[in-house]
Amino acid sequence: QVQLVESGGGLVQAGGSLRLSCAASGRTFSSYVMGWFRQAPGKEREFVGAISRSGGDRYYADSMKGRFTISRDNAKNTVYLQVNSLKPEDTAVYYCAASEDVFYSSSYYYRVGKYKYWGQGTQVTVSS
Repeated sequence: QVQLVESGGGLVQAGGSLRLSCAASGRTFSSYVMGWFRQAPGKEREFVGAISRSGGDRYYADSMKGRFTISRDNAKNTVYLQVNSLKPEDTAVYYCAASEDVFYSSSYYYRVGKYKYWGQGTQVTVSS
C-alpha cells in the first residue's frame, strides 16, 4: 500500500506555470506506475499524464501535450507535474494516483480504473 500527498497547487494567472508534486510513502515507490488526473467542478475525472515505473515512458492527454510534463524521482519517492502556459480551463483539482498492476498495453496508463491509490488532490485555479 502507498500513501500519496499532493502539493504545489494555487492561484495563478493565465499564461503562468506551476509545478505540482506528489510525495509517496509506504511500499517501494519504483514499483508503481504513477499518473496525474484532474477534475473540474461538474465534470468527470480526466487523465492528464502518466509515467512508467522507471520513468522511461510517459503518456499525455492529447490536449495537454506540449504544456504539461510529468517526471519522477524514485530516490525521493516523488512524482511531478510541470504545467506551463496555463489556461482558465485548466482550473481543477489535480490528483496523483498509483498503480501496482502490470500494464500490458499503453492504453492502460490512461484509464482511471487502473489506479488503486489516490491522493487527496491539490487545487489549481487559473484566472483570466
